[in-house]
Amino acid sequence: MNAGTLVLADGERFGGVSVGAEGVATGEVVFNTAMAGYQEIVTDPSYAGQIVVMTAPHIGNYGTNPGDSQSEAPHCTGLVVRSMSPRASSWRSEEGFDSYLRRHGVVVLSEVDTRRLTRHIRDHGAQPAAMGAGISPAELAEKAAAAPRMEGQDLTRLVTTARPYRIDAEGPTRGRVVAYDFGLKRDILRHLAHRGFEVVVVPATTSADAVLAESPQGVFLSNGPGDPEPLVEPVEAVRALLGRVPIFGICLGHQVLGLALGAETFKLPFGHHGGNHPVRCLADGTIEITSQNHGFAVDLWPLAHRVAPPPTQPAGPELLPPPVEGPFGVVVATHQNLNDGTLEGFECRDVPAFSVQYHPEAAPGPSDATSHFDRFVDLMAVG
Repeated sequence: MNAGTLVLADGERFGGVSVGAEGVATGEVVFNTAMAGYQEIVTDPSYAGQIVVMTAPHIGNYGTNPGDSQSEAPHCTGLVVRSMSPRASSWRSEEGFDSYLRRHGVVVLSEVDTRRLTRHIRDHGAQPAAMGAGISPAELAEKAAAAPRMEGQDLTRLVTTARPYRIDAEGPTRGRVVAYDFGLKRDILRHLAHRGFEVVVVPATTSADAVLAESPQGVFLSNGPGDPEPLVEPVEAVRALLGRVPIFGICLGHQVLGLALGAETFKLPFGHHGGNHPVRCLADGTIEITSQNHGFAVDLWPLAHRVAPPPTQPAGPELLPPPVEGPFGVVVATHQNLNDGTLEGFECRDVPAFSVQYHPEAAPGPSDATSHFDRFVDLMAVG
């Protein structure tokens, strides 16, 4: 093991030990607060272009297995941990996490003061960074300064499928869903197939006409990485689908739907990444503990022709607008993040469409929100 260093764009340095692949990794550094699920996290395509810092101190203790991967390979550019377990203690494990990461070429630093690093990101925001071993801190600082910021990047082109493919329904087929792949996780497909739907997965730039040619009962807008603002083609396609077929979006898909409705998006200071984010349902006050992974959020206030009010603590419903009128009718905020008050879900009253900012498939994370898939089934009105 060789000594390694992580250098942020603002010049802050963190020492550690290299336990992954050789080389240098650059990307936006973010922290994830999940206690488990590290394999699902690194294989989530939403992490493309990012270095992930795990706040849980001991990572890799139960190894890896093919069933937990959410895509073919890791998508994060690098991983930072406090302690990488030297052995795996689980009957399900087929390979150690450190070996898995080296095999896939992921640069990893262990023995890092992740508490100090997390506090720094929280206080100064997510930002570009560079990390590696056998390279001077000065060279890493240059690479960090030159690394692109997340704003303005269309990263879906790096993770979307190159061509359409189909997933069979489990049991009797109830209908067909077309799923836009902005960075789709495998467990999402499992939830839809388990509910009896054949899923046609299409590339991110697929036109509305091509989607409708599949005669779907509904359209699903997936999670994915990067800034939603550059996704002009997907936004135009969703705008053309609104009112013609039921739509359900999550994460980046939630943001794409918001843009299609005329809302705006903005960059969060350090994003929401983890499996323990509390979300309030505004209709009845119930709370869901959710899995989240996003750096941008939707702002409905422009549809009300007003500027969002300043944040308050505790975050209350007054931080979100009342029902607003858009080009497709009334849009209503349905869910709110209890940590910072940002929008976590909305629904359309005049066309069949809704979305949530978080991950109801819970891979990894709690299963509080899986009922949104059933809500989608009800919206499609299939038997």
